Amino acid sequence: MKSILLLSVITSVNRTMRPTRRFVVFLEKMFPYRFLAAKVTRVPFMRGLVDRMLFKQTHLTVIPKESVVEINPEKSIQPPDNIVLPSEVVEYFIRKTHYRFIMNFCLCREANQCKNHPIEFGCLFLGEAARGINPEFGKEATLEEAVAYVQKCRAEGLIHLIGRDKIDETWLGVGSDGKLLTICNCCNCCCLWKMLPDLDPQISAKVKRMPGVEVTVTEKCTGCGTCVEICFVRAIRIEQGQARISEDCRGCGRCADQCPQKAIRVTINDDLFLQKTIERIE
Repeated sequence: MKSILLLSVITSVNRTMRPTRRFVVFLEKMFPYRFLAAKVTRVPFMRGLVDRMLFKQTHLTVIPKESVVEINPEKSIQPPDNIVLPSEVVEYFIRKTHYRFIMNFCLCREANQCKNHPIEFGCLFLGEAARGINPEFGKEATLEEAVAYVQKCRAEGLIHLIGRDKIDETWLGVGSDGKLLTICNCCNCCCLWKMLPDLDPQISAKVKRMPGVEVTVTEKCTGCGTCVEICFVRAIRIEQGQARISEDCRGCGRCADQCPQKAIRVTINDDLFLQKTIERIE
């Protein structure tokens, strides 16, 4: 019942008013029930309804953690200064847009009272629709401020999700015509999208890994389970003393970063990964 109430309230706000901090407090109280709301999508007659309310035209790409990414490892690559990095996708869109809005809080981390990462490192929103965000939630940013901000978020260990997010359009009350681009700065402990495994597969597929990204387990694996604990989409399990990564992996790279044995590799094996990611988002 609470999950249905959450869905109905969020969608009604989009049509009736600009959300306030009081509404944010309500969302944060309901935040733990997101997993129940996600499971509702697995009920056949509810899937289409919830999809239209909160996920229609959602299309997000996970940007892998650069400190662990190997780009074309089997090839003779360019000198380091010339290597194209995954984060250039984010900075491409920051430079392309005319309006940038930095949130002064992360709803997910604030709701969970996160102890691992700064709560004030919220999303960065781009595009004309971002002009409609309640100014109490953050501030307009220059190009330079926005670029510096995402660099600071990456240095904190946060992972970018970039693309169109119907949930953000809805709770922020900025309309649903596709003029808002979301750049989430996510931690594995509080992220909204930890509900991905509970969503209907047709909906969860709207959050994708970057084109060309592959995550593999090497013979160094001892089956310690660290990767299982760190995976925010429950895509890793231990079988016969070895980590096994399923197709549900979104390629964030946290497992490779935290593996004590350095037994997990994150590679990008597509020379056109940057171009393909930009085209996907555009």
